[in-house]
Amino acid sequence: MSKPLADRIALVTGASRGIGAALALHLAEAGAHIVAVARTVGGLEELDDRIKAAGSTATLVPLDMKDTDGIGRLAAALKDRYRRLDVLVGNAGILTTPSPLGHIEQKQWDDVMAVNVAANWHLIRACDDLLKASDAGRAAFITSAVAYLGRPYFGLYAASKAALDALVRTYASECASTNVRVNLFSPGQTRTRMIRTAFPGIDPETLPSAEEVSKAIVPLCLPSCTENGRLYEFRSGKFVDFRVPS
Repeated sequence: MSKPLADRIALVTGASRGIGAALALHLAEAGAHIVAVARTVGGLEELDDRIKAAGSTATLVPLDMKDTDGIGRLAAALKDRYRRLDVLVGNAGILTTPSPLGHIEQKQWDDVMAVNVAANWHLIRACDDLLKASDAGRAAFITSAVAYLGRPYFGLYAASKAALDALVRTYASECASTNVRVNLFSPGQTRTRMIRTAFPGIDPETLPSAEEVSKAIVPLCLPSCTENGRLYEFRSGKFVDFRVPS
């Protein structure tokens, strides 16, 4: 049976656990060769075993997303080896302990902005030509409703995701006349380690699993996806208009 991502190259950041690992496996099951990027080598090796068991292949890239030179080297290696990139998923992100804005340390601010915003800009910058070399380049970036809710104590994370939203929507507009389609995905609260850190009192069993949530990202990665510059919400199960607080 034909697989929708057969012979496609898919790069997923934050692929060692959670939504990133689950999505990488789903894309592999759909036929893609996975370029799995994460800091945790052990997690990448476990993912590689699962991808092989699913009958697909992966290239493991241990890389801290704050390593901008490393992102450039990765893109150069993809160009040398494949000459293109079919799918880019910017999933890696960090969330510090919720805190009043006045209590945020400079290093916390710098780290969150570096991973949640700057790293995705560097990915776009480095991979733009590779995505456009594909006959159907697809890019998806993981955002959060916190970006527009104004939730107390989540100002740093919210600011980083709001900046990401603006970055991605702009890139989508710039790609409108090309074969590249670029969208945002909002998973909502998901049964991951990040959520347990942010909401230690929450019962994880009340939340959807990373495997369930990540399945909804796959359609954004397929050549058949025609949406561009849109936001897909997992909880509502549909594309929604970007919201402006009233």
